[in-house]
Amino acid sequence: MPTSTAPAVDSELIDVILTASRVLVAVAARSLAEHDAEVSLQQYRALVVLASRGPQRPVDLAVALGVDPSTSTRLCDRLVERRLISRRRQAGDRREVRLDLSERGRTLVGEVTERRRLEIRRILAALPGPDRGAIADAFRAFGHAAGEVPDDRWPRSWDL
Repeated sequence: MPTSTAPAVDSELIDVILTASRVLVAVAARSLAEHDAEVSLQQYRALVVLASRGPQRPVDLAVALGVDPSTSTRLCDRLVERRLISRRRQAGDRREVRLDLSERGRTLVGEVTERRRLEIRRILAALPGPDRGAIADAFRAFGHAAGEVPDDRWPRSWDL
């Protein structure tokens, strides 16, 4: 039997988070519905990584997405074709390539994020106030543990 090096976690907590993740995946799918012919959920995730972390080397994007570099390259080829990201060679080292969101990609991420905000606001409005604060604290810690960059700390295009 394989042994796990992960700390023991309450299975009830895992079940609660799985339930919440189903809700959030449904919100994500609905928010992308208008763009589903243009971008898949995994492609959208790549756009969000670029939006939240700024320009990335292809290998760094692959690591952030948890995919092989070849998978990331194919994914990026499609996003470049759709003019949602750009590839640029670095001036100091022509071998190094940086991926960045195009203006069209930024617009798409902004639209989808706004749709998600509206739906999440609707769900949160159904909760008592004290529960909202507890959820905010829990999700803030959860996002931090997962290495996510909070929306208010995303780089702005004029800062890059």
